[in-house]
Parts: sequence; structure tokens; C-alpha cells
Amino acid sequence: MAWEFDEPVRAVTFPAFPPGKRYGKKFADTWWGNAWIEAVEYAALDPDQLKKGRKYAFAGQVGAITVSPGRILAPVHDGDPDQPYRTEVHFAELRDSAWDRFLDRVAGRAGHIAALLDRDMPPDLVGAAEDAGVRLLPSYGDLEPECDCPDWDNPCKHAAALAYQVSWLLDRDPFVLLLLRGRGEDELTEELHRRNARQSAEVDEREPGTPAAEAWAAPVPPLPEGPGPVLVEPLELAPLLADVEVGEAPVDTAALAALAADAADRARGLLSGVDRPADRWTDAVRLAARAGRDELTSRAGRFSGRPADFARAVRAWEVAGQQGLSVLEGSWSPPGEVVRRARAEIAEAWADAGLGEPPEVRHWRNRLTLTSCGAQLRFGEDERWYLFRADGSGWSLTGAPTPHPAEALIDLLNSGEGGDQR
Repeated sequence: MAWEFDEPVRAVTFPAFPPGKRYGKKFADTWWGNAWIEAVEYAALDPDQLKKGRKYAFAGQVGAITVSPGRILAPVHDGDPDQPYRTEVHFAELRDSAWDRFLDRVAGRAGHIAALLDRDMPPDLVGAAEDAGVRLLPSYGDLEPECDCPDWDNPCKHAAALAYQVSWLLDRDPFVLLLLRGRGEDELTEELHRRNARQSAEVDEREPGTPAAEAWAAPVPPLPEGPGPVLVEPLELAPLLADVEVGEAPVDTAALAALAADAADRARGLLSGVDRPADRWTDAVRLAARAGRDELTSRAGRFSGRPADFARAVRAWEVAGQQGLSVLEGSWSPPGEVVRRARAEIAEAWADAGLGEPPEVRHWRNRLTLTSCGAQLRFGEDERWYLFRADGSGWSLTGAPTPHPAEALIDLLNSGEGGDQR
């Protein structure tokens, strides 16, 4: 059965995926493919439709996928390929002004162009787009499914199946996302090379430089005069270390090297605008996590002002950086739908794993606590779930964040780390 567009558009059609395709624990392979999946799942009203959509995607019940600016189209069937439904997913195109800002940023970075041509989408490319006020990847509510089936769910199982398979296309070729946003690969690469050449010409006009032959023939300029003698007494380093005991060296060279390296990285981050000034506590946690030495961690903990909490804070930073520390120490109230979906996913995964009756889940703000398992899930403001386990006096972050809370929880229980905290 052939589909016709309402109006002529630039479009690329990809052959149908065969049945039996599996990607392991996560549905997509790449971080941007999984970002697409997260946008689909967070906006879904019914987890059952997502589950059926995944089965349809794996079973090969989605036909050839046509991607065009602002629209993805495919026939999706319930088992009879001769009676498919017309299924679409809409995603807003970027305005011309947004494309101009994005392309100007990318054209000046040869590594970004090379990455795209190598079918990669590095996070700093997406960051460059966001710096220009352009969001490439979808967020909550950006994707609009449409299907002519009788189901009323949003998305229905057919649209969910199509959206899941699109993540496989994105894995293979990030230009699919850019086409969906409004520009195809050929026109993008041509425009990037044109802008890159224009920027190079503008630099040549502003800074003509010196011909190589002229520079080679020029005499070597004299070196500046050397520094004069030091007229002040050298500073004593020993008083900087308040815990030096009799018999110890006045300076811990390893600690000094760690401080110097961290200071250089911190200065670079502050100058580039990546980092922001931190308080004493955050600085101490970051330094201890970077140093990776028990002695330095203990010393930083004593001077942090909160030695009892320090080990857990350092662990959180080691696992997930500053966001991990924020989730450990802060709380907020996410949308109620996020919590309801997580509860349903936990109950479903519990049943699939054959663990018997699901545990009681206590909810407070962004935290779901499974007291009988000694486990707690916290939803971060980066829209990922962080898994904590009871450590006797509090909660410790135990693994990398994930968009799927049940996966991390079941892994914790299967590993034997989750204990009974009653």
C-alpha cells in the first residue's frame, strides 16, 4: 500500500526493519537515540501502549519509514500487513533564523562537521546549538503522534512502535533528526562548507598575517631582560596545612599537585562559562572526588564542616558529578504523571522478574522509597532516575542515572546489594 503526501516535500524513505531486532537493555544504542525515546515515554499517557509499541517494533510490524521536515510517516499493522494504519509523528521544524544561528556556530568548528559526516552527534555540538538558542533534540511534549486507528491513547501502540523504530534510524544517522527539523544532509553540508569558507575569508581580510618568506628572512628580535632578584622573603607553605603533625613533611606534594591540577581545570571552566563559582562544601567534595586518595578525602572531609556526610557526597560526585550531589542533597516536586508512570513500571518489572508481590512504595516529592528493599529512587531535574541504597545512617547513590527506574532497581536486587531497612 502506498502513501501520498498532501504536498510536495523533501523526504527520505528507509526500508522496514526486519523482525527480531534487539538492542539489549536500552532500546537505542546512542545517547541521542535514547534522548528521543525519553521524550516519547515521558509524554505517554498509558504505559501499556508503550509496551505494546515496543513489541510491535521488535516484531517488525512497522513498514518503510518516510522522514520529511516536521513529519515521520509509516504504515503500522496489528498482524495483517495488508491492513496497516497510517501512522505519523510530528516534530516542529526550526525557523530560518534558528538555522542561521545554529549553522554559524557549527561552521566555525571543523570537529562538529567531521562528527556529523561520521554519523556522530557529540554532546558539545548539541551544547553549541543550545548556546545559540536552538534545541535540536525533542523534550517533554515536543512530539505529536497521529494515527487513523480507532484507539484514543496518545500515543497509540502504532505511533509508539513507529517512534521506537525512529530511534534506530537516529542511531545510524543523526542527519535524520536534522532532516526532521527541516534541512537535509546535502543542503546542510553544502551550507556548512559555504559558511566555513566565508568565515575563513573574513579572517584572512582582518588578519592578513605575514608571508612565510618574509617571516623567515626577518632578524630574530632580542629576548626581554631577565627578571631581577627577589627582594622579599619567600612565603612559608607549612602554615597552609593546619593538620601537620610533628615528624610529617611540611607539604604534602601529592595534595599540592592535586590542588594545582584542579585549580587549572576550574579556572578553564570558569573562563569558558562551563562552570560556576561553587561554595566551600561543593569545592571540598569535588576536590576529594578528583583526588581519589583516602588520605586526601579524609583531610578534605575534616575541613568541610560536615564530616559525617562527606563520604556519601564524594560517592555521589564520583557516580554522577555535580548533578549527583544535587540529587543527594536536594528535593523538588516533579509532575504527578512522572511518579505514576514510575510506580507502574516498578510493579510491571517486579512481576516480570517473578519477585512476587510488589513492595510498598512511599512517595515524597521526587523520591520513591521501597522500605522493605532498602532502596530509594530519586527523580533528578535532568529527567533521570537515581538509585540510592540504605547504608545504615542514610542513603548512598549506587549507580549511574537511567531513564528507566525499574531496570536499575531490579539490577540492585539481583546483585544482592539491596537490603532490608525497617
